[in-house]
Amino acid sequence: MTEPATPSAQSTQPAQIVRIDLPGGRKVTHRDVAANGARFHIAELGDGPLVLLLHGFPQYWWAWRHQLTALADAGFRAVAMDLRGVGGSDRTPRGYDPANLALDITGVIRSLGEPDAALVGHDLGGYLAWTAAAMRPKLVRRLAVASMPHPRRWRSAMLADARQTAASSYIWGFQRPWLPERRLIADDGALVARLVRDWSGPRLPDDEAVETYRRAICIPSTAHCSIEPYRWLVRSLARPDGIQFYRRMKRPVRVPTLHLHGSLDPVVRTRSAAGSGQYVEAPYRWRLFDGLGHFPHEEDPVAFSTELINWLRDPEPDR
Repeated sequence: MTEPATPSAQSTQPAQIVRIDLPGGRKVTHRDVAANGARFHIAELGDGPLVLLLHGFPQYWWAWRHQLTALADAGFRAVAMDLRGVGGSDRTPRGYDPANLALDITGVIRSLGEPDAALVGHDLGGYLAWTAAAMRPKLVRRLAVASMPHPRRWRSAMLADARQTAASSYIWGFQRPWLPERRLIADDGALVARLVRDWSGPRLPDDEAVETYRRAICIPSTAHCSIEPYRWLVRSLARPDGIQFYRRMKRPVRVPTLHLHGSLDPVVRTRSAAGSGQYVEAPYRWRLFDGLGHFPHEEDPVAFSTELINWLRDPEPDR
């Protein structure tokens, strides 16, 4: 693989990586908003009901570049935020447990001046979207999650399903100190490129996107902050704070929910994700994309965006 020309030089200039236009030169509004004691970068396009997009690992807001355009053209106010510690958002020394990260999200909704939002989350962003919908249901109008089970379903699969445990081996590897961060930024983020490609199906994300993710992980402190949520997820399994969190997640989701998954996802098994409907006491729709991997919103953005927009427009989504 050809190495990017100057990623090391760009890694110390976050604005050149984070505050960029969409493909084709379409401009988005970049700005910072305050929420939950920190500052968060958002990219915004369009007017209408708010749809807040939450990226996963190892990405940042750019993962939603296709959906921002599609949602704005469909009459929505599309906002993609960088999670705490990633992209253009604050890198705080603590606060990476899912309950606090979910409060970041609901705080951003309030800072945007909206009464509620439709949350769309992928991977870790999906985990946090599930959490926010359970913790602050009045602020979540609808919920769409891609490539991530409900937190309680994730926990049971990780502990009881040997195949899921093996598929999530990278999370166990993150529990070591310092070494995972060093590996992520080695060779200008080469591991990120490998993970994105290995976790995708046959339709790989374009090379420009992969190189963008490589540069973004090399922004100082990003690798560490990206790993911290996964450290909490594992280390808290037997701790009082983790046990309390998963008890809180017994509270059912009571907003219409769309659950999206790629049939070839090598990171989250279809069987693990598919059992999440038991935690939803509202219309729940499961959509499996044949031939797609862990990044369905990037591997087939047209199919993903079409499914999402049709569901958002549906006044009575069926169960």
